[in-house]
Amino acid sequence: MSRESMEYDVVIVGGGPAGLSAAIRLKQLAAEHGHEVSVCVLEKGSEIGAHILSGAVIDPIGLNELIPDWKEKDAPIATQVTDDRFLWLTQPSSIRFPNFTMPRLMDNHGNYIVSLGNVCRWLGQQAEALGVEIYPGFAAAEVLYNEDGSVKGVATGDMGIAKDGHHKDSYTPGMELHAKYTLIAEGVRGSLAKMLFEKFKLRDGVDPQKFGIGLKELWEVPKDKHQPGLVVHTQGWPLTESGTQGGSFMYHYDENLVSIGFVVHLNYENPYVSPFDEFQRFKTHPDVRQYLEGGKRIAYGSRAINEGGIQSIPKLTFPGGALIGCSAGFVNVPRIKGSHNAMKSGMLAAEAAFEALKNGSQGRDELTTYPAALRQSWLWKDLDKVRNVKPALKWGTLVGTVYGGFDMWMHDLGMRLPWTLHHHKADFETLKPASECKPIAYPRPDGVVSFDKLSSVFLSATNHEEDQPVHLKLKDPSIPIGVNLPKWAEPAQRYCPAGVYEVVDGDNGQKRFQINAQNCVHCKTCDIKDPSQNINWTVPEGGGGPNYSSM
Repeated sequence: MSRESMEYDVVIVGGGPAGLSAAIRLKQLAAEHGHEVSVCVLEKGSEIGAHILSGAVIDPIGLNELIPDWKEKDAPIATQVTDDRFLWLTQPSSIRFPNFTMPRLMDNHGNYIVSLGNVCRWLGQQAEALGVEIYPGFAAAEVLYNEDGSVKGVATGDMGIAKDGHHKDSYTPGMELHAKYTLIAEGVRGSLAKMLFEKFKLRDGVDPQKFGIGLKELWEVPKDKHQPGLVVHTQGWPLTESGTQGGSFMYHYDENLVSIGFVVHLNYENPYVSPFDEFQRFKTHPDVRQYLEGGKRIAYGSRAINEGGIQSIPKLTFPGGALIGCSAGFVNVPRIKGSHNAMKSGMLAAEAAFEALKNGSQGRDELTTYPAALRQSWLWKDLDKVRNVKPALKWGTLVGTVYGGFDMWMHDLGMRLPWTLHHHKADFETLKPASECKPIAYPRPDGVVSFDKLSSVFLSATNHEEDQPVHLKLKDPSIPIGVNLPKWAEPAQRYCPAGVYEVVDGDNGQKRFQINAQNCVHCKTCDIKDPSQNINWTVPEGGGGPNYSSM
């Protein structure tokens, strides 16, 4: 069955902050200049915001530029930061760093605590009001090319294919969306971005991208424990016990809501580390438990985070399109913020695309004015200030953090240090053999502040059509049991935060690798951390995956 096609000036893959900002900016420019531009946004989640997961404390600088009257337009942004704390956790106590010792970039006063999913829902409404066509529930599965090799657009995945490959009665072929320019805003470790990296060698000459896994819960807490505007970030315990790095966040906002999350850097060495269990253990610390006990956990999710910084940003353009947002990797790691930079990158790419379209371009060229403008923007300055923070952690959490603070303070004092530290290994290369590491005995969940994986996945409202091909592809099915199990104790059992991967006893007494794809929350950690790089995360049927509410 042949695929139908639709034509647009610009197709944007991904309905997050970057993609929606690009769409809005294109329509704003079209209205200002009287030059019509057709814009389409594809979103693989069931609705805009369904797959959005972030802390989140946002710096409003990007939104102020894009929609200056966002307050008058009832944006879901109301809780301003009033109390900003940074703790070093030990067990069972903590040390608070005085605020005056923190570099200015780390000050959260003037920022807002939000549900980024709800902010994206609102941005989607603003985009549609300007004439942007948004198609949720359609996963872009394939990049399309012109005969000269330039990007022609994307195709959505076929629907209604059974697990064994036959076409069900509900079969519908994918749709082709052709565009003069295609903007890739899939988020971290996007499947189309991976294809484009390889085809156009976009990662040549830059550092490996580094990643963390972020796990988040949303809690409703008793009123007497709720402190609207309170922001707490921590480092230290429990990761210091497992020789791992990362940190936590806790944000009080809205009506008795607390966002609590945990980030584990994926360059850890011990294959017995379980980021999910580290998160659950963290919540038992007295400084954390005091806020949660007596409350109710109402949502859970997980997502990978770009951590490489400016050294790891790939070439941003290719013939017929560009990378924006977390597809490129604009997260400011020490600030734990990327939304403002994602929005700015989308706006700058939109401005470059609009100018090209206004001048009659047919879209087979590269938007070279986009990376040039980006390097002159506040986005680049934001990332340059922190470029040495993440790589300095190779010296250990404490020493690296102290150095990172020193480096940022030098910037604040007008003395930019003349060197740039680099990343030398991809995260999948850092695991030591299991024989060289000590298994970690994690405490059993207490059902009060700590919980198991399956009850957590239930709170993510994850749903996939069960009779469809498994979207987690093994390049070689023999590797999990034949290689990963004896060498690394098959770490997929532990790094996955949703219980997707299991090693079970087969009927013949042999071990068998089981993939529970229906549990997948689309965090992409398996694609990143598998030491054999044997797992390829691909898009399932559109609309599948988590259905986050207020995350």
